[in-house]
Amino acid sequence: MAVKMRLTRMGTKKHALYRIVVSDSRSPRDGKFIEEIGTYNPNVEPSEYKIDEEKAKKWLANGAKPTEVVGKLLKLAGIEK
Repeated sequence: MAVKMRLTRMGTKKHALYRIVVSDSRSPRDGKFIEEIGTYNPNVEPSEYKIDEEKAKKWLANGAKPTEVVGKLLKLAGIEK
């Protein structure tokens, strides 16, 4: 099973908020996920993000692949891939 760390869209129309989740790569974007590891709000200046560092490191060690945007957020949080 291929596991990815990616964003799930929340919020209202034209005011998106995102959860950072670990999910099976075959599941839909806003579908089932294994675990939530953080949040991301691009609507404020500067953008806010909160990531549970322990959970993120655990999933990276277990082979989860982050998407491009999640990889950038992890890098900003100081969590190396």
